[in-house]
Amino acid sequence: MDNQFKQSLINSSFDDILGQDAVKKQLKSALVMQRNIILVGPPGIGKTTLAKNVAKISGNHTPFVRIQGSPDLTAEDLIGDIDPIKAMEFGPSSREAFTKGKIFKANKGVLFFDELNRCSEKLQNALLQVLEEKKATIGSYDVDLDADFIFIGTMNPEDTSTEKLSDVMLDRFDLVYAGYPETTEIETAIIHNKGKKLDVNYPENLLQLTVNYVRQLRDSDKLEKIPSVRATLGLYEQAQSNAFLEGKQEVELKHIFLAVKSVISHRIRLKPSVKYLKTPSEFALEKFSQFCEHLGYGKQGYG
Repeated sequence: MDNQFKQSLINSSFDDILGQDAVKKQLKSALVMQRNIILVGPPGIGKTTLAKNVAKISGNHTPFVRIQGSPDLTAEDLIGDIDPIKAMEFGPSSREAFTKGKIFKANKGVLFFDELNRCSEKLQNALLQVLEEKKATIGSYDVDLDADFIFIGTMNPEDTSTEKLSDVMLDRFDLVYAGYPETTEIETAIIHNKGKKLDVNYPENLLQLTVNYVRQLRDSDKLEKIPSVRATLGLYEQAQSNAFLEGKQEVELKHIFLAVKSVISHRIRLKPSVKYLKTPSEFALEKFSQFCEHLGYGKQGYG
């Protein structure tokens, strides 16, 4: 890592992400010492955007290679493989016989490995060798290749359908924990900046209601899985669509209510004590009604 990058890192505020100041500080600290990093947190909190920001700091021509973690991803997909025809021509252990995988496209750039803990143990071990030794073993061959990159992985601790990262693997990383937007103001600003807009007015009081409704769901003790900022964005955008399709020039409460079922239901998971009593859709709509009534809105405004 050159001094120019370090200086750019010091001066950067990671402007593409609002809030998350503690996360940004920890990320900078790890990057300065060229540590391998795993961003830990639920979906929809800006982990990918943070990684792209690091590439942006490095320069406009810095490679940014994204790999999506999956049980089906193989070591050959990640690292590469020996081409049998070239192996016969140049020799099986030659550099020419090796076809590079995705990981080497990130040389001198950023390798972003999304959902690292969805990969098999075999693939994790292959990655570990590249990170530690800058060497890839394919079959019975060792291939030395340039693999100089910033590694940023992600992990969702709430996802139970994943492969456990070994202690040996975790010992090679610094873990940076990220969460949902810290305040209503920050989440509102994210909606203003990232949300798609139609030629329909969204009253500020209803925008605050939208944001606070989702934030209230995150605090619910009835949910195992809670909605991310993508849920807030979804309500914001679909409420506009509902108003637009009715020929309205302004979003009304009923337009948000109509969006709740399709936007929220699949983004939450009820705890066992609740899920046998009601569906996620019923829960989301019930909580929206209660929230609106608590704020003084009569049911006629959305029912």
